[in-house]
Amino acid sequence: MDRHDLDTAEIKIRGDILDAHAATWSRIAGPGTWFDGPTRIAIAAETRNAPACALCADRKAALSPYLVAGMHGSLGVLPEILVETIHRIVSDPARLQRQWYEALLADGMTDTEYVEIVGVVCSTVSMDTFARAMDRNVAELPSPVPGAPSRYRPPGIKPGQAWVPWIAPEDVTEAEADLYHHGPSNIRKALTSVPDEQRGFFVLAHAQYLSGPQIRDVGVNYRAITRPQIELTAGRISALNQCVY
Repeated sequence: MDRHDLDTAEIKIRGDILDAHAATWSRIAGPGTWFDGPTRIAIAAETRNAPACALCADRKAALSPYLVAGMHGSLGVLPEILVETIHRIVSDPARLQRQWYEALLADGMTDTEYVEIVGVVCSTVSMDTFARAMDRNVAELPSPVPGAPSRYRPPGIKPGQAWVPWIAPEDVTEAEADLYHHGPSNIRKALTSVPDEQRGFFVLAHAQYLSGPQIRDVGVNYRAITRPQIELTAGRISALNQCVY
């Protein structure tokens, strides 16, 4: 996929950000680990559709989202279990509960399918939010790339501190040795059960935020604003989104 129209924005955008967006859209369009290209593009499309869902709005306004039943206003492409997963992650992530995740598994979703959905949703939201911040239209979704998902489940996966299993740094095999090149933080562990999703997400994160070594190098300003300004902005956004990480 090309660089879209972000490179025509009034504010000059760094080339590595444009390249990371192009690479991420190409990754989403291709066959993943558990979903093929058409399904991954449908997940991205449903991610964009979720904010218009009346059921999600009613649940967001309720004391508990679990008190409100109904059908999502979906695009009608994906199974309801995928729609529920996408819409809840997009519309009300701060109130997701382990019992909700475990109910998805009981209904037939696998833990690694859930992780892949999280990766596609978060990448889509991140790029769309960036585009809107630059006062640009969101990118047109690319055409899906044919091919079958790899269905690769790494041998080092085991339960950890998260709902989903992950690969702890001491359990990485040679094939996953690169997953922790930038450090073993929990946020890096979270997507490791689907290694390609973790790798791809952090291509985007390194460009839009900072790489692992840059994060630890607090004495150097790698961006146009200072490190304290970056962290103040990140903290404020996290508070608005009720992110407790």
